[in-house]
Amino acid sequence: MHYAFSSRTDTGRVRTNNEDALLIDEAQRLAILADGMGGYNAGEVAAGMAVASLGTALGDWLGQAGPDTSPAAVRQAMAAAVSEANQRILAAAQAHPAYQGMGTTLVLAVFRADCLFLGHVGDSRAYRWRNQRLERLTRDHSLLQAQLDAGLITEAQAAVSTQRNLVTRALGAESQVELETHEHRVAAGDCYLLCSDGLTDMLSDEDIADILGRQTTGARRGADLVAAANAAGGRDNITVLLVEALPGAPSSAQQANAAKGEPRPCPD
Repeated sequence: MHYAFSSRTDTGRVRTNNEDALLIDEAQRLAILADGMGGYNAGEVAAGMAVASLGTALGDWLGQAGPDTSPAAVRQAMAAAVSEANQRILAAAQAHPAYQGMGTTLVLAVFRADCLFLGHVGDSRAYRWRNQRLERLTRDHSLLQAQLDAGLITEAQAAVSTQRNLVTRALGAESQVELETHEHRVAAGDCYLLCSDGLTDMLSDEDIADILGRQTTGARRGADLVAAANAAGGRDNITVLLVEALPGAPSSAQQANAAKGEPRPCPD
């Protein structure tokens, strides 16, 4: 198994700046996406700080972790890195009045052997495309999702709600942040999509599935997703990050990393 990464980000048709941020560490099979919030470009600062802090802390840890590292240790490392990023964002907001109230959502993916370790905070999402079927792997931390779960509104009402972007969990919001994590076994042919709500507010899951089902490259799929979201209105920044699980020879960066020993397989 090897992994092909691609990404695309776009300001959209309404915003003047891009408060989304992403990072890909191909050698460590790490992908991170953040969607910032806050005035005076503070959201852009928070998202940028999140991916930079996580990319360094988690990337370094993964580079040192041996092949026998347990799944629990990987999850603990993810949570510790997110906690550190949260504290950095809070400290920056306290030090700079213009940054007060800034925060960011987050979705991150760590691929080890045939296992995906997935973590998220807020309403940035992850999907899996497998055997011509789209499955959402994350559940939004949002007021809207809480209302849906409680049966207070229907899916149709949620689609037109004015409260779509009110998140209940974010980095920078409180001194403690809870990263929700899950493990998924990866199969050859899978395509994983990480995205900001600038995509999912504009496109339905059916729209996303239609584009991911096209027989083309990950980069082309990403471009088509962004174009479709802009065509639907592009009311927010749009960021997509795709990871394809492919049989065959890995990239040179992944070959160098694999030489240290392949991680233990994902547990059933």
